[in-house]
Amino acid sequence: MNPTAPNHSASGQVTFLGAGPGDPGLLTLRAVEALASADVLIADPQVLDVVRVHARAQVDTPLQASADEASIPAGVPTLRDTANLVMTAARAGKRVVRAVTGDPGLDGYVAEEMLACAAEGIVFEVVPGIAAAVGVPAYAGVPLRDAQGTDVRFIDARSADARCWSEVGASDATAVVSTTLDSVAAAAGELVSGGRKPDTPLTVTVAGTTTRQRTWTATLGSVAQVLKAAKVLPSADGGQPVIAVVGERSAAAQRDRLSWFESKPLFGWRVLVPRTKEQAASLSDQLVSYGAVPHEVPTIAVEPPRTPQQMERAVKGLVTGRYEWIAFTSVNAVKAVREKFEEYGLDARAFAGIKVAAVGEQTAKALVAFGVKPDLVPSGEQSAAGLLEDWPPYDAVFDPIDRVFLPRADIATETLVAGLIELGWEVDDVTAYRTVRASPPPAETREAIKGGGFDAVLFTSSSTVRNLVGIAGKPHNVTVIACIGPATAKTAEEHGLRVDVMSPEPSVHKLAEALADFGAARRDAAIEAGDPVTRPSERRPGSRRRARS
Repeated sequence: MNPTAPNHSASGQVTFLGAGPGDPGLLTLRAVEALASADVLIADPQVLDVVRVHARAQVDTPLQASADEASIPAGVPTLRDTANLVMTAARAGKRVVRAVTGDPGLDGYVAEEMLACAAEGIVFEVVPGIAAAVGVPAYAGVPLRDAQGTDVRFIDARSADARCWSEVGASDATAVVSTTLDSVAAAAGELVSGGRKPDTPLTVTVAGTTTRQRTWTATLGSVAQVLKAAKVLPSADGGQPVIAVVGERSAAAQRDRLSWFESKPLFGWRVLVPRTKEQAASLSDQLVSYGAVPHEVPTIAVEPPRTPQQMERAVKGLVTGRYEWIAFTSVNAVKAVREKFEEYGLDARAFAGIKVAAVGEQTAKALVAFGVKPDLVPSGEQSAAGLLEDWPPYDAVFDPIDRVFLPRADIATETLVAGLIELGWEVDDVTAYRTVRASPPPAETREAIKGGGFDAVLFTSSSTVRNLVGIAGKPHNVTVIACIGPATAKTAEEHGLRVDVMSPEPSVHKLAEALADFGAARRDAAIEAGDPVTRPSERRPGSRRRARS
């Protein structure tokens, strides 16, 4: 052993991680791996919420400020103290992740922290991230180079000197300028003074790669007037960072065709999803793909049945061979049976010899997670009716047992029971769980619902309409109301709501598609009329046109 070599075993290790410009989806796979194993997470406030979701619940986060906080609370270290925090945790043998906005290689302060680690022999690694100067123009639909190979120069307006401005101003290179909203005009003036023509195209993007992103197209000479006309400046938020792309060959003139992100059908829409968190997950993912910001509000809570004896007898019958089939009509039914199994020390092997049916894909996924592969999932409509269409009739020759175990909610309809009986089956219809109205959401959510803070709400059943209105109040008139079917729409109208969107099929994913089609048509109509594209919540009450998709 070399006695002069640093003793790595006595210290921890540090991962300097680039969290990208804001979109959580831009984190690399290696970044997610590093976050999952971190003991200590030290992150820039702007990306703390982005990276924290991938860290362990027990991770220590010395910097608690988030991007939405106006200031760091008293007693919490400022970012200038991060080097000390990193070194202290590493000396204590911790695995430290130091997460920064963009890419760590472009952060001078992080370079100092790396040198401090090297000086003490602390092992560290660097996980690159997407730099804002590259990622933001891509999301704004502004390619930095063309087929002729345009030179690209990156400028940080905070540290650029006169020589830098004059060199870039005298060239025909595409300039990517990192600055602030209230300093864009000054940066444009520097480039004009350096030799660039005032009519050189320019784009300015704020909150890049997030659903708050906005981009304006102007020229070096007109950018101040454009931002003023758009009522962006003057503003108390003038200090927020922006990326400005300058150049005749930076495709700014083609942005109307290349703006793939901001032109998503529901871009920036706040969409209320009144379902349980487990039910809302896949629907929220779909809404995000359309550019929306889903806000999940549980409208029901699930509780055990008041008398558990019926459920206990049914589970024992499952083990002793009483049933030929068990039919699951919800994720909650799967959860209820699984919990009862665990209570008795059983596992998925207890389903051996029993045919299993699931009403749809989400219920099937819950079964697979339990270790059970369903034998029957509807090939068509994912509902009780769809399940009955594929359910085989009872055959005394091929079916040794004629009984079906149906664990379900206390308020479920009789459609499936009646249909199975008609097919010749005996049904043990068992209350596996009760659904009760959830607690009211936080006051700010209730105010947003009643005050028009949401752009749309998705109602997936009549009970979600009744429960949401009951716990939070009636959505504002400007909010787009989308319903999964005629019965739900009728309930919404009975509560004084105007239904704008109807799903063509009783499917939550078709409902989300229908809302996206509505948003796209609304956007196209605004563009055709020469009006600015706005969200429903940005329009005055009474100005909304009624439409049904």
